[in-house]
Amino acid sequence: MTGVRHAIALASGGIDSSTAMAIALKQGFRVHALSFDYGQRHRFELVAAKRVVQSLGIEDHVVAAIDLRVFGGSALTDDIDVPKNRGISQISEGIPVTYVPARNTIFLSFALGWCEILRAQDIFIGVNAVDYSGYPDCRPEFLEAYEHLANLATKAGVEGAARYRIHAPLLHRTKADIIRAGLQAGVDFSLTHSCYDPSPEGLACGSCDSCILRRKGFEEAAVPDPTRYRS
Repeated sequence: MTGVRHAIALASGGIDSSTAMAIALKQGFRVHALSFDYGQRHRFELVAAKRVVQSLGIEDHVVAAIDLRVFGGSALTDDIDVPKNRGISQISEGIPVTYVPARNTIFLSFALGWCEILRAQDIFIGVNAVDYSGYPDCRPEFLEAYEHLANLATKAGVEGAARYRIHAPLLHRTKADIIRAGLQAGVDFSLTHSCYDPSPEGLACGSCDSCILRRKGFEEAAVPDPTRYRS
């Protein structure tokens, strides 16, 4: 793998992860996409992730199966209603029930393990601390702490053979900025999916927090919204 910079990119099929993945490609990395089938209510996102990965020309795409329903505790992995029709001020207030306990910690751990196998040192994640729904694992403090952990908890890190880096290129961007950046990087947003409570066919509900933030982002970016809604 000498001369080639490899990176793992977390691929959920949404706007943010797709844009972060495309940015990794623009920066010259050979990207390996990692998605998760974790028992999520919105499992249709895996269909979107596959479409986006293929459209960007990424050949290596792994879908790891882990069932977070065994713990539950989230509207995405348990029998809890997804909040609907909340205002922006409500969305940004507190930690919502759509927060999946320790999800990004778990996802990054899988990515770090794959990094060790590939001898890669870079992980791209599409977290955002501006237009986000109060998730504690989307904060810069979390990412800094995890990067420190990655270099303490791995063979290559201890031996000094690698310096692991967590890239969050969208961390301080608004959703509108992210959409503009994604378009510049070649993302086809019609292939992406954001809804927490889609129909069996993958049609977006249009009223969950994620749908509201997505629609707001396209409006503020002055870009037509390609989302397919139920009505």
